[in-house]
Parts: sequence; structure tokens; C-alpha cells
Amino acid sequence: MCGNRQLRPVLNLTPTPPANAFVTADMIAVEQEVFPLDAFFCEACTHLQLLDVVDPSVLFSNYVYVSGTSPSFVRHFERYSDDVAQLVGPLRDALVLDIGSNDGTLLRAFKERHGARVLGVDPASNLAAAASATGIETIADFFSPALAAKIVAGHGRPRIITANNVFAHVDDLAGLADGVRSLLSEDGVFVFEVSYLLDVVDKILFDTIYHEHLAYHAVRPLIGFFERHGLKLIQAVRVPTHGGSFRGVVQRAGGARRVGASVADALAAEQLLGLDRVATYLNMAERIARLRRDLTSLLGKLKSQGKSIAGFGAPAKATTLMYHFGLGPEVIDFIVDDSPMKQGMFTPGLHVPVLSPVVLDDRRPDYLVILAWNFAEPIIANHRDFLNKGGRFILPLPKVELIA
Repeated sequence: MCGNRQLRPVLNLTPTPPANAFVTADMIAVEQEVFPLDAFFCEACTHLQLLDVVDPSVLFSNYVYVSGTSPSFVRHFERYSDDVAQLVGPLRDALVLDIGSNDGTLLRAFKERHGARVLGVDPASNLAAAASATGIETIADFFSPALAAKIVAGHGRPRIITANNVFAHVDDLAGLADGVRSLLSEDGVFVFEVSYLLDVVDKILFDTIYHEHLAYHAVRPLIGFFERHGLKLIQAVRVPTHGGSFRGVVQRAGGARRVGASVADALAAEQLLGLDRVATYLNMAERIARLRRDLTSLLGKLKSQGKSIAGFGAPAKATTLMYHFGLGPEVIDFIVDDSPMKQGMFTPGLHVPVLSPVVLDDRRPDYLVILAWNFAEPIIANHRDFLNKGGRFILPLPKVELIA
């Protein structure tokens, strides 16, 4: 983010295929290519990032993660739209642009709750087409300064630009920032949510490190980054999504809004945890190793007792966790997931089958490892019957827990 080349490797995870590279039954005999998964620390600006970049057209052109399949995320985006409207003011007929708009869940909230004009940009042609068909106009493309110029010509300047769980996915962050600045109205704001590096380190959420996520954001490096691109970070509010994220609010340099206390609070918390020190990440690697021993010891003991183990949830993060902890089909018999787009598929590389949760009544595994640990609470609440019939949940992160 600062252009410096003083990058030091601090976390070395097991190489994996792209985290969402699910395959069909006819492809499970084909070995999938894996790519390095090493995180590097910038000794100049303290940013954490990957250096190995998988072609984004491979990762995003046909995407299987859909925001609207999670009721909790639908509610989150509804509250999100309300918060932004409260910050900016009435949005009726104002243009809201969402970069990486997925199935249009957030834009639908802005449109239906606040009367805004909405436009999405997403490179996944399957999702862009589906969103457009439901009334959320979506451009099937990667966002760039060139596309920004076309949007201004065809739609005008957005008062709000959003990018949720996307600002970590872009190799050319400078180009994205320049495109946002050229596109944003004078009094507009750029709002983004990203997994917060502070939570990743504090809670050992190493499985959020995968090839789609090139950047692991903290507030300190972002302040200087935005200033270099004619922008200013004015808020950094912590939110609970994905195990711990923050919502950044950015305006043009010289904008009228004051910098909120949340920015100073974040800087203080980051310094306290040591996000600006290499030793913090080396210590995290040791904590990950202990966590691996705890989980694999438990699962190995259960397997030796003849217990059956399945997984619940097939999020992208599960690819990192399963590879780094060695949780292949010899440990996990199958995974259930609520997304119809993943059901009937096989997990990237390890090729564990993904099924509908309806099979739990017939298959009756003894244990379910909650791979989608950030949704543990609703998963357990919705499947009390599994517990009542003698099943048990295992939570792998942020610490290994057996839930009976």
C-alpha cells in the first residue's frame, strides 16, 4: 500500500487451491493446483499482505458465495444502509454504487428502505445477471478508473460508494482508490467493510487468510494510504461480521466531516496489541500450531473411538483451515451447507462432498465441526434437534470447544 519493498514473511500457511474452487463429481479425480499462502509484513507502513496473486478472473468470474442466502447478513446490510443514511442524510434519488455487489443484497436495502438509485459492479457474471434480473442493475466487470469514467458519463456521480469484503480482494488498491476519488461526489462518502487484522491476530482467525484476501487491513496503514490518494479516513467502526471487521468511512481530502473518535480508538488498540511489530505475527504462528494440536488431537481420539465426524458450513475460510490442519475426507466424512450453489459439489482440493443439511436426519454423524464458525450461534440454534438426538458440535475457532 505504500510502495515499499521491505516485506518480511511472518506467517507460512499450507498452500491451497483457490478457496472457492469447488468441483463437480466428474472432476474429483483431477488434482487441483495449489498456490503459496504466505503473509508478508511491510516494515515501512506495517501493512500485512499476500505476495502470491491468483488471476482474479479465476477467482471471481463465476462465484459461489451469495450474500442473500444468510438471513443474518441480510439484516446486517439493512442496518448498514440505515447507518449510512443517518450519516449522509436523505438518499431519495441519490446514486449508491456498490463495488463487488454480489447478488445486490446491500443495494436492495438502499433502494427499498431509502429510495436511492442503485448500481452494482461485480465481475461474477452469474451473480451480476441474477441481480439485474431482480431489478438491481449490475455491471459485470472489475472496478477500475476507466470503468469509473464510464459510470460518471452514464449515471452521474454517486453520493455513496460501498465496497464490502472487497477492499481486501484487490491487487491494485491504488487504482481502486483513484477510481473512487474520481467518481465520488464532492460531499459523498466511500464506505467499506473488511475483516479487521486486530481481530484476526487477537482471536487467531488464520483461516480468513486465503487467496481472495490479498490485504489484511488495519487502520494505521490505511490512514497514510488514503492521504496519498486524495482521500481521508474519518471513521473506523468495529462490527461483528466475519469474527470481527471494521467499517471504514472515507471522504475526499478537505471534506467537511470531522474525523471521529473511532479512528484514534482503533490506533490505540492496534498499538496495544502490537500490530506494528513482527514479533506479534511470529507469536501468532505459534498459537496457530497449538490450536492445530488441540483440534487434531480431539478429532483423532474421536475417530479412534469409531465416531463419525461431519462439517457444518463450506465457507471459503474452510479451505485454509482444512488444509493447514489436515482435515481431509479421512477425518470429515461430508459437509452440509445451506447454499444450493454448493450442495452437490466437492470442496477445493480435498474433495469432501457438500450436501444439504436435510441429510443430517439420515446420516446422523456423531459430531459436527462448525467450519462456518462465525455463524455458530444461529447454526446451533437452528439444529437443536441434532443435539437433542445425541449429536455434538465442535467449534474449531477461536478456541476448540465441544458443545453438547
